[in-house]
Amino acid sequence: MGGKALTAPVLRRALMAAAALVAAAAPSARRASAQGAAAQGAPQGARPAAPAAEPLIVRKQVFEAGEYRTRGGGTVPNARIGYQTAGTLNAAGDNAVLITHFFSANSHAFGRYAPGGPAGYWDDIVGPGKAIDTNRFFVVSSDTLVNLNINDGNNNTPGTTSTGPATIDPKTGRPFGMNYPVVSMRDFIEVQKLLLGSLGVKRLALVAGPSMGALQAIEWALAYPDMVERVMPAVGTGEFDAFLLGWMEIWEVPIRNDPNWRGGDYYGQGRDQPTRGLAEALKIVTLQARDRGSLTGFGRKPIEGQDPARRIGDGFAVEKFLDDAATARARTADANAFLYLTRANQLFLNEVPDIDAALARSKASWLVLPSSGDRIFPVTYGRELAEAVRKAGRPVTLVELQGGLGHLEGVAGMAQAEGAIRTFLGT
Repeated sequence: MGGKALTAPVLRRALMAAAALVAAAAPSARRASAQGAAAQGAPQGARPAAPAAEPLIVRKQVFEAGEYRTRGGGTVPNARIGYQTAGTLNAAGDNAVLITHFFSANSHAFGRYAPGGPAGYWDDIVGPGKAIDTNRFFVVSSDTLVNLNINDGNNNTPGTTSTGPATIDPKTGRPFGMNYPVVSMRDFIEVQKLLLGSLGVKRLALVAGPSMGALQAIEWALAYPDMVERVMPAVGTGEFDAFLLGWMEIWEVPIRNDPNWRGGDYYGQGRDQPTRGLAEALKIVTLQARDRGSLTGFGRKPIEGQDPARRIGDGFAVEKFLDDAATARARTADANAFLYLTRANQLFLNEVPDIDAALARSKASWLVLPSSGDRIFPVTYGRELAEAVRKAGRPVTLVELQGGLGHLEGVAGMAQAEGAIRTFLGT
């Protein structure tokens, strides 16, 4: 039971990505090989490390989609998302790869915005000469609508660009708040499709992403079967059943119970933000995203100077650490966006009445990457997805990620799947 314990600095970096993946790209948490990976029909292990290359420098750009009509009939005026690219699109427009991000991430999936700056969350597998080779593919990664990270920009990293509840409604001159239209996973990919069209992309050699990114990748494969050649969902699921719907509601409760939330009307100078509720929500997701072994380094140590056995108000070191880290993370995020993202997850494939029939219409090859210790989308969900794809007659490979990070293996442990990804893409 358990697994590799993470040190406090590594866990701190993991928490800074909070929410459905709360994933950090801490080098010590990443795997250089496919240790213990359970692969079916694919070689285990990554290639020997290549000589160190110059870091890939990428640039944050903004796509203006204009007025966007949501699948539910709402209207988003002046929809816009941020994105980044690497590589060169070929004349046929068919060597493109789309990376779709997880719940609390953004378009920074690979590369660095400046030398010495932080690397993107999938930088282990995306870049020149890497498994998703930017010398061969034109790789695109974008922010989603209602992105969580409305206050994340700093001197080293450009901020997220996204239209959401905090955006000013041109009709009122005030933030939309909960008047922003409901958006679904399908809405995310429709805006991505508009972006890809503006870039000249005709066909996707691969759509891939972890967690919520896996849901987007699957939605792509079923909505546009003629456009998607390969799909690689990591730590995802092929259905959002009642169990998962219930967990989304539990994630939301601390925000809705924060008196500063005010029904979503908390924007404006001088108003207290629902930071406490958002931090508690992020703590729930953080713990659910981990396997038990990732916190064993804290043991049962109390907070310095406290004694939980004698005083009910005293606590344990892991409690204080999680509370401090989640509170810091909440300051860069938006509580309303969190709620809109949970709803988008709940609406995964809501326009697909028969998933098996839709899989049969898919023309993609599949590489499914669940994590053995996943507590958000348990490994059985990935196995069931792979089996459904197989029964639908599509080529599928299942590789189970191993390690102590649980759900976070879909970000910090992707190096262990390098060999399978190279085989899948022929790189």
